Amino acid sequence: MSTPNIKEVVQEKYGQAASRIKSGASNSCCSDRSTLETSCDPITGNLYDSAQKDQLPETAIKASLGCGNPTALAELKPGETVLDLGSGGGIDVLLSARRVGPTGKAYGLDMTDEMLALAEENKRISGLTNVEFLKGEIESIPLPDNHVDVVISNCVINLSGDKDRVLKEAFRVLKPGGRFAVSDVVVRGTVPAEIKKSMELWVGCVAGALSDYEYVAKLAKAGFDNIDIEVTRVYHIDDARVFLSNRGLHVDEIAKAVEGKFISAFVRATKTTAACCAPDCCS
Repeated sequence: MSTPNIKEVVQEKYGQAASRIKSGASNSCCSDRSTLETSCDPITGNLYDSAQKDQLPETAIKASLGCGNPTALAELKPGETVLDLGSGGGIDVLLSARRVGPTGKAYGLDMTDEMLALAEENKRISGLTNVEFLKGEIESIPLPDNHVDVVISNCVINLSGDKDRVLKEAFRVLKPGGRFAVSDVVVRGTVPAEIKKSMELWVGCVAGALSDYEYVAKLAKAGFDNIDIEVTRVYHIDDARVFLSNRGLHVDEIAKAVEGKFISAFVRATKTTAACCAPDCCS
């Protein structure tokens, strides 16, 4: 699948999800309802505790299509500026805005008009004034250099067709000493290509998960230091049994090749204080 097609599919699926939510339906893991809704629950379910949900509009919770909870792990501080890449309905932006307080700011960046409209409505309902949603692509962030303290994201970078560019842009907009703190789908080790494609369609709705060592290498190439990948959820073969069976795959035969290989992870890195820019990162 070419990069433009990936982008078009992501926009279509997330636009449809936003429209369903605005009409009163729940999300269904950015794909068709029926069998996928149940099989995707291990990815999107139980990511936010009741205290966090109580702070949010219901439509923001319904629009959560992530694989983790970066706001719970990023250790946000009052007064900081946060950027959420691929912010969707705004759940992580609104939670971040509360954590950084009135002296801080939370940006959300998304390319899908329907999701941006939903996010703006959730912002209005929340009453928060330190929130700003931006239209744009995560490969070309519409913010100046050295502008934010923390970059977060929730299961979106895996959907990009140019992850090197995304990480390069994240590095650019971070202040020296800034933190990269994202949840994402990651592959541990190697998986046969055909099976990997099917599992990615289940986990990420479109595909594109990096291996753990690829993620580390790309972050280092972008200029980041102190890189760490922390496992937050392991996807087991039984979680995807219905989905894979419907794609004509014999689950028990591929179990050994897949079991425990796909994970949700919290990926941390820093732009060191001394850093100006990585090689080829600035003009």
